[in-house]
Amino acid sequence: MAAFGTVFMPEMAISWFDGNRWSDAEVVSSDSLQLHPGAHVLHYSSTCFEGLKAFRHADGSINIFRMDRNIERFAQSSELLALPAIDKAASEQMIIDIVRRFKDEVPEPPGSMYIRPTHFGTEPAIGKAAAPSMTSCQYVLLSPVGDYFSGGDTTLRLLLEENGARCAAHMGMIKSGGNYASALRPIMQAKADLNADQVLFCPGGDVQETGAANFLLIDGDEVITKALDESFLHGVTRDSILTIARDLGMKVSERQLTVEELLERAAKPGCEAALSGTAAVLTPVGTLIHNGQEFKVGNGGVGETTLKLRQTLNAIQWGKAEDTHGWLTKI
Repeated sequence: MAAFGTVFMPEMAISWFDGNRWSDAEVVSSDSLQLHPGAHVLHYSSTCFEGLKAFRHADGSINIFRMDRNIERFAQSSELLALPAIDKAASEQMIIDIVRRFKDEVPEPPGSMYIRPTHFGTEPAIGKAAAPSMTSCQYVLLSPVGDYFSGGDTTLRLLLEENGARCAAHMGMIKSGGNYASALRPIMQAKADLNADQVLFCPGGDVQETGAANFLLIDGDEVITKALDESFLHGVTRDSILTIARDLGMKVSERQLTVEELLERAAKPGCEAALSGTAAVLTPVGTLIHNGQEFKVGNGGVGETTLKLRQTLNAIQWGKAEDTHGWLTKI
């Protein structure tokens, strides 16, 4: 089976901002994009994106999960990067229209249609290192994806990194490609040296996030995760999982979590840890690596609460449980 996110629908929706207004959205081939070599994005990384999914329900309907939250974050990222403001209603319509165009290609659960809206600066001006792009482009790319856990549930190994951060602190809440690029080298190093799957960035001992996902510690009936600030990504899946945890009667603590407390709690029987994100929803963590030592999280296996939270969210996404929070947009 093809790797996640490597298969694309043959067409995408696209719109251009000329400095004054957004063009009407068009549907064009998704196999290429023409840019001036001096485009702002290629030199000064003026780009942001989103990741969300559409699901096929048993009645044949197609439902997009939490599109409103993703559009809000898309607009916020654009603003924080000094890109031209997006038209949120138009962006939402672009998503709906292109998903509707390829509704027959949306896989059955546990598969889905991954949706990637992208916005970037296009102005050809290599002298604008300290100035924003006045023109830009946004498009919506679609990728049908299968079951992220088709190989079976396995637990991840995380390296706790106290001396570095995923990205610049003021950039953390922006979903921008540069943030992922800045985390690549330490992740590759951790894989090569320690067979780690990911790096959990904990600058100064403050547990934040990994290179591509939010981190949750589950201790009994309590979920502990860092309180929202601008230093890390405000994940939509994170928010969904925390909401479901509250619905299930669990205590949710959004607060500072130190490496010291994390290791102390992780050693307790029954403790669990997980990474949340759009692709995998909730991925169990079994081992933490710190200062050359390995520490099991609980018994090192897949936790029951992690599975329960993921299955509860999947049931809503797949139309097998009531959508009490109004998270689905039926198209």
